[in-house]
Amino acid sequence: MERAEAYGFSGAMSGAFLLSCLLFAAVSRRQRGPYMDEVFHVPQAQAYCHGRFLQWDPMITTLPGLYLLSVGVVKPAAWLLGWTGSVVCSVGMLRFINLLFSSGNFYLLYLLLFKIHQKNKAVSGFERILSALTLAVFPTLYFFTFLYYTDPGSVFFTLFSYLMCLYGNHKTSALLGFCGFMFRQTNIVWTVFCAGNVVAEKLNEAWKIELQKKKDEKISSRKGSFSDLTRILQFLVEYLLSPKNLVTLTALTWPYIILVSLFFVFVFINGGIVVGDRSSHEACLHFPQLFYFLSFTVFFSLPHLLTPTKIRKFLLSLQKHPVQYSIVTVISLFLIWKFTYVHKYLLADNRHYTFYVWRKVFQRHELVKYLLVPFYIFAGWSFADTLKSKSIFWILVYFVCLLAVTVPQKLLEFRYFILPFLIYRLNIPFLSLYRQLLELAFYVLVNAVTFYLFLNRTFQWENSDEVQRFMW
Repeated sequence: MERAEAYGFSGAMSGAFLLSCLLFAAVSRRQRGPYMDEVFHVPQAQAYCHGRFLQWDPMITTLPGLYLLSVGVVKPAAWLLGWTGSVVCSVGMLRFINLLFSSGNFYLLYLLLFKIHQKNKAVSGFERILSALTLAVFPTLYFFTFLYYTDPGSVFFTLFSYLMCLYGNHKTSALLGFCGFMFRQTNIVWTVFCAGNVVAEKLNEAWKIELQKKKDEKISSRKGSFSDLTRILQFLVEYLLSPKNLVTLTALTWPYIILVSLFFVFVFINGGIVVGDRSSHEACLHFPQLFYFLSFTVFFSLPHLLTPTKIRKFLLSLQKHPVQYSIVTVISLFLIWKFTYVHKYLLADNRHYTFYVWRKVFQRHELVKYLLVPFYIFAGWSFADTLKSKSIFWILVYFVCLLAVTVPQKLLEFRYFILPFLIYRLNIPFLSLYRQLLELAFYVLVNAVTFYLFLNRTFQWENSDEVQRFMW
């Protein structure tokens, strides 16, 4: 990092932290007590603060990583600063932990952008800082910076694990992956993703050698005809069935293999991936979750996905491959018909935006969910088109992990899309400076509207005196 870039990054990070502190104060003044899931998280953390480590709220479905780390930060800070009484492990103090995680995420996003795009010499330091700032204020993640939720910490340890993986520190990466798992069990998928990165890199190296041996064959490692794809799949099977290659890959990924093995032991002993209340978190094959994620991605990528050039390119692709798109359309319609699930929380909780998305869009008519298929196909094409700079093996690993982290979820919840979106966004080519500025402005606008609604547009339920607020 050059000196000017270092100064610029320090200034951006300090400014973002200051503004976040001001917003944090506003949120804490308006919502002093625990809200939504904080009703479970805050008392649990406070029980740990008082040394009651065997106490557990059965309504909590995640492991105690957030509470253990909170105690590890707050208790020493209270001792050093002489804090006593209710201020220690208060709601505000616990929420402040996530503000620290938010700053850490800003730094990690910058380092990841630097590492992933280090070969692109055309990217300036200002553009890296701007992109890191934009992703740091990504609306769905940024909102939960100001509440005591698991999301900021979950993202922090997963991004840190990914960064260490890219630098080849796989034991450290697996250890950080374990920390991410302790915040949210589904983060084990991103441990698999890190291992998959190593495998994809080796596969890509071997594939390039394969291409050199067959120079007369026009085969691309990134895109091509159906016969090219068949050749790649044949190569993939042959490579992974080779004992020598398997030994090499095992030697490289053993820390991740150990962690994933421990995960399966946990699932066996626990009787499932969820701890605590399992009645509302049943796994199922909810394939339309992939379509919802693609729609979510298009919405938060409006400045660079919904452009006239992109739309023209998509229409040309439709004309060129009508049979393939017809097959995809039929499969999509079938998946929506047979595998659409509606969680009871989605229909009952009018505090979440997903409640209004479902009511205003999907519940307007039974046919709406089918009529959206052309948009889903455009979203999927746009998504794949922006990742074409990555190798086919990396894309395969990412897509498998994306399916694993979204499809089993019965509840439509935007928080589940944060990590797959960030990893996608980190790996696409840098946008033009104009589009980066447009994206940042869009995120700031969405955040402004979100916090305005949360702080000022309160309401009450008929059977409750508590103030209710809109949120992600």
